[in-house]
Amino acid sequence: MRARPRRTALFAVAMLLALVPISVGCGSPSPDTTDSPSPARSSIPTSSGAPTTMSPPDAAPLRPSGAPSELARGLEAPWGLAFGDGFTLIGERDTGRILRLSADGGLTELIRVDDVVHGGEGGLLGLTLDGTGRLYAYSTGPQGNRVQRFPLDASGTTPGAPETLIGGLPSARNHNGGQLAIGPDGMLYVSVGDAGDRAAAQDPASQAGKILRLTLDGGLPSDNPFPGSAVFSLGHRNVQGIAWAADGRMFASEFGQDTWDELNEVIPGGNYGWPEAEGMSGVDGFIDPIAQWAPSDASPSGIAVAGGSLILANLRGSSLRAVPIADPGAERVYLDGALGRIRTALLAPDGTLWILTNNTDGRGSPAEGDDRLLSIPLSPTP
Repeated sequence: MRARPRRTALFAVAMLLALVPISVGCGSPSPDTTDSPSPARSSIPTSSGAPTTMSPPDAAPLRPSGAPSELARGLEAPWGLAFGDGFTLIGERDTGRILRLSADGGLTELIRVDDVVHGGEGGLLGLTLDGTGRLYAYSTGPQGNRVQRFPLDASGTTPGAPETLIGGLPSARNHNGGQLAIGPDGMLYVSVGDAGDRAAAQDPASQAGKILRLTLDGGLPSDNPFPGSAVFSLGHRNVQGIAWAADGRMFASEFGQDTWDELNEVIPGGNYGWPEAEGMSGVDGFIDPIAQWAPSDASPSGIAVAGGSLILANLRGSSLRAVPIADPGAERVYLDGALGRIRTALLAPDGTLWILTNNTDGRGSPAEGDDRLLSIPLSPTP
């Protein structure tokens, strides 16, 4: 395992030093043993429509550069992040709160999702907005994991009653998946972990260990790869990041177990091997990842497309990893240990990278002010 620098109170200095990149390969085997928020004071950009998940055509790879700016602090186990028109939403896993960060930096509770069952890795997880005033939230409820839709008014402030689009998804203390993303095809993609039932990931009739594809009303698209099924891909252990490149290719970050974490290019009907394969196995019938890392160095969660790069938020690796789409082996690591665990990475409407730390989730070592929402400038990779 790589040594991690100590976190210090010299926040700005540490951030500048941490943004000096570390060039690495695709990893090598390593053993693995698996308050009300304070108001933010920074200027928050606005956007129109749904979150941007695709970069412009022929975009150059981008990398984090410059010191992070703090936008919010005092968050409790934050997980989901979504951009609206002049506001941002942040979800807290254990409290079930969805907080609204306005353009002037104010932070208020917008929704407290009912019946959220938190414990282990369950609770309020992914968020996304569809650009028409509707919020989608993935959470663990009394009957399993579920996706609910909340109508918001034009200002993103007055929520209506939620509608459950899909419920009864497999849940457990661990491996709940939880990512939501709206693809360039206008469909809703949902990652569901194996919930501890390893064999179910290979069963097309089970929703465990899958990426699901739904219409925005929770229906089944007629062109899904398995007729009459929401399953889009299978053989996953615990996908927590989904994003699309400019050419429409879909990527997902995935927690491994003892050997390899994965970055996968996802195709309709693809089988990614779990639990029969972990990492680059070369086994017929399974799709190998395009990059892999020892879990102690990565545990990739959120994933953002930034120009021609995929930027992954790493929990155990306590870093951001920038992977050029055209050359995954030329990756670089940033913020190496400086902020602790990083859960979420998302490209903001102003072109900066927004990240959520995750040191209050029971597995980190919180520093003063944790957890935080931060903005990081991006620049072309030299």
